[in-house]
Amino acid sequence: MRPARTARGGAARLGLMAVPVAFFAVFFAYPVAAIVARGLKTDGVWRLGRIGEVLAQSDVRHVLWFTGWQALASTALTLLVALPGAYVFARFDFPGKQLLRAVVTVPFVLPTVVVGTAFLALVGRGGLLDELWGVRLDTTVWAILLAHVFFNYAVVVRTVGGLWAQLDPRQEEAARMLGASRLRAWRQVTLPALAPAVAAAALMVFLFTFTSFGVVQILGGPTFSTLEVEIYRQTSQLFDLSTAAVLTMVQFAAVAAILAVHAWTVRRRETALRLVDASTTARRPRGAGQWALLAGVLGIVLVLLVLPLAVLVQRSLGASGFGYYRALADEDGGAFLVPPIEAIGNSLQYAVAATAIAVVIGALAATALTRRDAGRFVRGFDALLMLPLGVSAVTVGFGFLIALDEPPLDLRSSWILVPLAQALVGVPFVVRTVLPVLRAVDGRLREAAAVLGASPWRVWREVDLPMVRRALLVAAGFAFAVSLGEFGATVFIARPDNPTLPVAVARLLGRPGDMNYGQAMALSTILMLVCAVALVVLERLRTDRSGEF
Repeated sequence: MRPARTARGGAARLGLMAVPVAFFAVFFAYPVAAIVARGLKTDGVWRLGRIGEVLAQSDVRHVLWFTGWQALASTALTLLVALPGAYVFARFDFPGKQLLRAVVTVPFVLPTVVVGTAFLALVGRGGLLDELWGVRLDTTVWAILLAHVFFNYAVVVRTVGGLWAQLDPRQEEAARMLGASRLRAWRQVTLPALAPAVAAAALMVFLFTFTSFGVVQILGGPTFSTLEVEIYRQTSQLFDLSTAAVLTMVQFAAVAAILAVHAWTVRRRETALRLVDASTTARRPRGAGQWALLAGVLGIVLVLLVLPLAVLVQRSLGASGFGYYRALADEDGGAFLVPPIEAIGNSLQYAVAATAIAVVIGALAATALTRRDAGRFVRGFDALLMLPLGVSAVTVGFGFLIALDEPPLDLRSSWILVPLAQALVGVPFVVRTVLPVLRAVDGRLREAAAVLGASPWRVWREVDLPMVRRALLVAAGFAFAVSLGEFGATVFIARPDNPTLPVAVARLLGRPGDMNYGQAMALSTILMLVCAVALVVLERLRTDRSGEF
């Protein structure tokens, strides 16, 4: 009887995986393969020698060098700035802590175009620092590094802080009682336990900064270019598909290696620790040192996270109040075929459709991955789901235009193309949010339902769904936020008469004039507010009160 149930469970898992695998094969692997083949094949013959030719170019080597070292620098700087914040959120209890947690997380759900725009308003030409002290940091690497810290601060605080809050403080206290100094107790007891979470957070920050696009494009100017920016330049401006294809393959290989290491650190974090209730470990700060640490973290949050957003809002108002916002309703006949304000409705409609697709695909994938004792094939499927976070979105977007141009997949003129591209980015967030909750469900409940004759579908509906419903809502919120801000792929496939908010912001920033700059700030502020509202809803629906992603 048990082998029969195991066989049925395996068949059901394969059935659940069929839809996500087909989705990723058609809308991810096929477009990426098509664009790579278009760049490396001539008259049906592969030109693999082109790989060596491209990598031998000095400007390409410079892009590879800059991409790598700025990602390492951004990661190190983010850890340096954010680890004290992780400790404060994990161990201190103070008024306004939940509100501050939401404020810290706002930058992470913001589109990178908005992040770049906010720092442009702070450190760019005519920005706050330029007006006060004549200091400009745009087109410098410091603006890029600071923007990356701004964007990834929450990754470290919530990932490391979530685990830190669940570590039993009595272990470190016992080491202190045995004569160890505070530093030695932390180094020998707490740090080894935190190491997997720190490594996982560092790898995620490195992944996001290694593939940075919107931030570098807006703040770096023509001087600095990451792999993602260079792929965009080679594809859309120089029409050199062979160089773009080689760079895509390099980025793909690097991202695959990063994800493999990340999966290893996650498995260590899942199996190596004994945790306690996070609500029992936080206490009010005691002593001048702890209060000074709390004040320092609050100061960093205000200067690094709140100030750029505040300057963005201030620049959107300008000297004429809401003049820039009113101008969004005007049809200028330049960069837009419709008034820029219509981008708001377009983005909301696309994001809703993308969220529905991402939740369905992600929920099916998470259900298939529920068992921890899955084989290599299933673990490979798990890694596949994460690839869209690191593979060039520019390549995916252009690949959509190249590959999806013939029946039955001629979708170039269809509105669904944009939600499909956005859903690719949303699915990993759905899986990572829902999967831990599904794995926490007692397997004996499923077995009991199966023994009583319930089909796999009914077992999921009666056992899993009631427990995972709130996690699905949280996942939908994350998918909505990331879909709303997707830029790399959408910039290729969004039609001129149906621009999204990030595309509209980028087009306005690319045109000279104070009015265009002000309208870009206004649209960015609207996009920020929509993402912030989505985040507030997420904070109310969170199922894991530790605060970990």
